[in-house]
Amino acid sequence: MVLKMKLSIISPIYHSINSIIPLYEQITGSIKSISDFSDYEIIMVEDCGGDGSWELINKLAVNDVHVKGIKLSRNFGQHHAITAGMDLCTGDWVVVMDCDLQDDPSAIAKLWEKAKEGYDVVNVRRKERKDSFIKKTRSRLYHVFFRWLTGFSYDPQIANFHIMSRKVVDTYKTMRESFRGINIQIHWLGFSTSSIDFPHMPRYDGKSSYTLGKLLALALDVAVSYSNKPLHISIMIGLIISFSSMGIALWFFIRQLIWKIPITGWTSLIVSIWFLGGCIIANLGVIGIYIGKIYNETKHRPIYVIDKKVNY
Repeated sequence: MVLKMKLSIISPIYHSINSIIPLYEQITGSIKSISDFSDYEIIMVEDCGGDGSWELINKLAVNDVHVKGIKLSRNFGQHHAITAGMDLCTGDWVVVMDCDLQDDPSAIAKLWEKAKEGYDVVNVRRKERKDSFIKKTRSRLYHVFFRWLTGFSYDPQIANFHIMSRKVVDTYKTMRESFRGINIQIHWLGFSTSSIDFPHMPRYDGKSSYTLGKLLALALDVAVSYSNKPLHISIMIGLIISFSSMGIALWFFIRQLIWKIPITGWTSLIVSIWFLGGCIIANLGVIGIYIGKIYNETKHRPIYVIDKKVNY
């Protein structure tokens, strides 16, 4: 007798009211094509977008018990919303996907087929991304900045679309730090991972809320949360300045000793003081960021706050 399992689909919803119905229909159709699951749940986490998405999720939940809705009390962010869904999901296997339909729900069956080969995590690698040139450029800059700061080797074609075993989800739920970066955190866990190539679809409606500034800020946030490299960089800058100053002092000494050239230069002295002062302030700023992270973690505030739930 083959033991039937339950599948959970988690999708964070933010300013995507026009995508909810086609997302629901396509997910439902894809799940029904997989015979290995006897039950499923579609968890839509509304991240307080204020565009009527929650009311639409409620209507879907009334007509289909498989749809479960979670409404956060305010906008916590995409990865916090995903965390809320993972905390409340009950499936033996869990799929996480975005709501804009650039993640094609028909890939769920392919993810499951690959997972059955013995992998705990299977990612979708986006083939031929259907994004604008500006968005692709922003993404490339983000990943270059990210790799430089963290030293992590991460495929930029892999986003939030993946399937995970219950073991991975339960382990992930023990990670309660305030910073959430689901891809990095799951990568850090180290479970057996594979990927599949699947076409990237055009965005169904609206536009991405990730600007270049937000992406670079996210890269810096990840670096501070998962790497000490910014501190190492500040130390290297300090050492370079120190050795450079000793070299310049030696050069001035030789000039005075051999060629009797007097040491002058009020302007260079002031510029040097300002330069060193700026470096000291910048290094203190890096240390301050780390201290701020420590301070935030010691508060032990909840990662998210749920305002309402439906079908729970």
